[in-house]
Amino acid sequence: MTDWPLLSLVVFLPLAGVAFILVGGLTTKDEEIAARNARNGALWASAATFLVSLLIWASFDNSTAAFQFEERHEWLAPGIAYRLGVDGISMLFIVLTGLLTPICILASWETIKTRVPEYMIAFLVLETMMMGVFCALDFVLFYLFFEGGLIPMFLIIGIWGGPRRIYSTFKFFLYTLLGSVLLLLALAYMYVTVGTTDIPSLMEHQFAAEVQTWLWLALFASFAVKVPMWPVHTWLPDAHVEAPTAGSVVLAGVLLKMGGYGLLRFSIPMLPLASEYFIPLVFALSVVAVIYTSLVALMQEDMKKLIAYSSVAHMGFVTVGIFSFTTQGVEGGIVQMLSHGIVSAALFLCVGVVYDRMHSRMIADYGGLVNRMPKYAFVFAVFMLASVGLPGTSGFVGEFLVLVGVFQASTWVAALVSTGMILGAAYMLWLYRRVIFGKLEKENLKAILDLSPREVLIFAPLVVVALFMGIYPTPFLDVMHVSVENLLQQYQGALQAAEAASQAATQLAAK
Repeated sequence: MTDWPLLSLVVFLPLAGVAFILVGGLTTKDEEIAARNARNGALWASAATFLVSLLIWASFDNSTAAFQFEERHEWLAPGIAYRLGVDGISMLFIVLTGLLTPICILASWETIKTRVPEYMIAFLVLETMMMGVFCALDFVLFYLFFEGGLIPMFLIIGIWGGPRRIYSTFKFFLYTLLGSVLLLLALAYMYVTVGTTDIPSLMEHQFAAEVQTWLWLALFASFAVKVPMWPVHTWLPDAHVEAPTAGSVVLAGVLLKMGGYGLLRFSIPMLPLASEYFIPLVFALSVVAVIYTSLVALMQEDMKKLIAYSSVAHMGFVTVGIFSFTTQGVEGGIVQMLSHGIVSAALFLCVGVVYDRMHSRMIADYGGLVNRMPKYAFVFAVFMLASVGLPGTSGFVGEFLVLVGVFQASTWVAALVSTGMILGAAYMLWLYRRVIFGKLEKENLKAILDLSPREVLIFAPLVVVALFMGIYPTPFLDVMHVSVENLLQQYQGALQAAEAASQAATQLAAK
């Protein structure tokens, strides 16, 4: 099966669903039938894509750091090819994307009532773009997928979002696009210098130290917005609050991971000297993000805004772990991204459940829901505790590994970042207590219904994954371990080569 074009299939299979929806829309004038066909087509296409992603994972060889399932075809110009491949760093993000998309379709099944075919098309196109980001082995191809995802997300927030959706979607678009202009300039320079945009070839090329600094800053401008890191995080709470529930799920679950993935795929292996130089900058921004946004989350009265600010804090753990340049730290950063993709997405779904019933996200409008919604209270508790990092949940594995790695790099940074775990427990327990516990005093809550079978189906796989990752993370760590070790060996080798060259130059000058 490794000879099959599995990656092209997992990238473009969602577009088969788009074709089905378009044909279905052309063959009927009845809006209800067109909407039903769109929902079914989107669900089957996204479910089939998830199955292909599982097939790729099952066929993946954990013992090598080489790119697997490679496909290569000449494309735009000499040195620019259509090239796909996965390694241990990108493999699990493909599975994560495949899992969350059908969940988003199911979450939108009853809540999206207008322009349903267009909504489902936007989600399927977005899935293709996200899959392409994690499969691309050519910088130009990566850039097209990376930027292409802006368009469907722009439409999802701008058309089906809340009252301030236009402001939020333009803010999201402009922030991301501004960073991406610098990414495009870095891409152009690399192509002119090396003569190719092939990612493995760019990893092997040794850029001059002074050039690495400027290239790193250009790449960082784009990836930091995507993570998002403080202080370029302000677009995220607005985008989350105004996005429909499924939009928030895919934004938190997958799109934020593209920033961390970009750092691992481009900034560190291609620009190791600059990555070493800017460690203090990344540590400083990450520590501020963890502490500051956790304190801001404590002050929120809107459930979605609280979870959005918590996302910035959790992604601060990711960047600290990656730039600790230890095996535990980098692996912990990747696990934390995967865990956050599951847990944060599920928390936004939890908010969506009560919003669909009461049309309010204000914490003060709830209280005592455990009396009417015991199944909901249990599900919310699982993901609240996973977000806090309770042992036995996925959140603990990522945060523990990150702290182990960062302690080896800087005790002070580890101590400061660990305060985020305390603050995280404070705001999540505060949220849960006010929404779930207490007396059921508000009259409009006394008839609220518990989770429907469709909602149970949505939450069940997320609960299983969050607990399985926490209890037995070995299958996930095994996938990435060899690739992470290889990345760090290349990084250390580049630093040692630069140090040896510097000493040789000094000795020559002394003679």
